[in-house]
Amino acid sequence: MSLDTLDSIFKAYDIRGTVPDQLDAELCRRIGAAFARFADADRLLVARDMRPSGEELAAAFADGAMGQGVDVVDLGLASTDLLYFAAGHLDAAAAVFTASHNPPEYNGIKLCLPGAKPVGQDTGLAQIKEWTAEGMAAGEGPRGSLTEQDLIGLYADHVRSFVDAKALRPLRLVADTANGMGGLVAPAVFEGLPFEVDYLFPELDGTFPNHPPDPIQLENLRDLQAAVRERGADVGLAFDGDADRVFLVDENAAPVSGSLTTALVATGMLAKNPGATILHNLICSKAVPEVILEHGGKPVRTRVGHSFIKQTMAETGAVFGGEHSGHYYFRDNYRADSGLVAALIVLEQISVAGVPLSELVAPLDRYSASGEVNSRVDDPPAVIERVADHFSGADQDRLDGLTVDHGSWWFNLRPSNTEPLLRLNLEADTDEACQAHTDEVLALIRQPDGGPSGDRQGDEEA
Repeated sequence: MSLDTLDSIFKAYDIRGTVPDQLDAELCRRIGAAFARFADADRLLVARDMRPSGEELAAAFADGAMGQGVDVVDLGLASTDLLYFAAGHLDAAAAVFTASHNPPEYNGIKLCLPGAKPVGQDTGLAQIKEWTAEGMAAGEGPRGSLTEQDLIGLYADHVRSFVDAKALRPLRLVADTANGMGGLVAPAVFEGLPFEVDYLFPELDGTFPNHPPDPIQLENLRDLQAAVRERGADVGLAFDGDADRVFLVDENAAPVSGSLTTALVATGMLAKNPGATILHNLICSKAVPEVILEHGGKPVRTRVGHSFIKQTMAETGAVFGGEHSGHYYFRDNYRADSGLVAALIVLEQISVAGVPLSELVAPLDRYSASGEVNSRVDDPPAVIERVADHFSGADQDRLDGLTVDHGSWWFNLRPSNTEPLLRLNLEADTDEACQAHTDEVLALIRQPDGGPSGDRQGDEEA
C-alpha cells in the first residue's frame, strides 16, 4: 500500500473516508497496529459511534493493536468527548471510530494519546500513515488481551461537575441528537438535573434517516426550531453525529452562533475563574475578546483547529477555549472539547440570571457576520496573495491564512486542509456593510482563475 493511496483519508486532524472503498477492515487492522507502535503503551482504548460499519472496523483496529502485544479496552458505543474523558481519566491512548457530521457512507478514526493529548498531522498522524503503508507484522511476544469497560456513568458525573447543580432551575429543553451519539450521552448527563428534556431523533441510527447530523447547516436546525416553538421550550440543543459539538437555539427559536456561545461560556468560566485566560480562534467574532476583557479575563487568539487550541491551552494555562464551529474546550476536561459541558454552563447562566437565553445573548451580539463562505479555486496560495496585495493598506497577519482588519470590518481567508477551497469569514458593523464587503472580497477571490462553489459553512476540522 502506498502513501499516495493513504493521502486521501489521512487528514490534518484525523482519518476519514468512505467505506469500504477507502476504509475497510484490513486497512483498519493495519492502522491499529501502527497506532499501537506509535503510542508505545501497554493498553489502548477503542470506541465507536453508531455508524453501521463501526463495529467491524473497530474490531479490526483492535485486532491489529493486539497483534502488537497491546491490551485493548473496548468502550463500546461512545461520543467523541466520552472517549477523550476516558483517555484522560484512565491515562491511556485511545481511538474512536466516527466520521462526525459526514454522510452515512463515511467512517473515520480520531486518535489521542494518554491524557487526551491530540494526534494530528504534525503530532503523529504522518508517522502512523507511513507505518500503515509499510504494514506491521504481528509482534513476536504474547498477543494482547481484549476487555470491555463502561464509563458512561463516570463521564456523566464528570460533565455535571462543571456546574453547581443546586443553582440550576427547572427549564424546558429540546435536544436534537440527529440519531447520533447525543442520544446515548445527553440523557445520561441530564438525568437527575431539574430539566424537562424532550429528545428529537434519540435512536442511534448511523443512516441518519431524519436529517444530516451537521447542526452548523441552518437547514438541519428546522426540526429543532419547530419543536422549541411548539413546546414553549427555554433552550434548544443541536448535537452533531459524534456529539462533541453543540449549537444553541433560544426560546424564540433563533440560532445562537458559535461565537456568541463562546462569549457566553467565557463569561460563565470567568465568574468562577476571575482573571483567567480564555482562548478564541481567529474567525470568532470581535465581540468574543471584547466580552472576555469586559469580564476581567485575558483573551488569546489562536489558529483554527483542536490541535492548535489544545497546544495553546497547555502553554497558557487557559481555562476555556472556543471555536466558531461549535467546539468548546475546557482545561479541566483534559483540554478536550465537549458540547455537553458547554451546554450545561449556558443552562447554569440562564438559571442564575433568571432571564431568557435571548436576553443573555443580546448584549454580546454586536456585529454582522458573513458566515463561512467557500470558494473553489485552482491555486489557493496565489489567490491569497492577490487578495493580500489588494488590501495592502490595511492591518494584516498570517497566523492562519490571511486576516485583514480595516477597523470597522475585517475578514479571514484560509485554505482548506483537504480540498482546493478558500474559506472566507467576514464581519462588519452593519448588515449592509457586511454584505457589501463580502461581495467585494468574493469578487477578488473568484476572478476567472477561480470559480464559486456553494456558500456553505462547515466544521473547520472536516
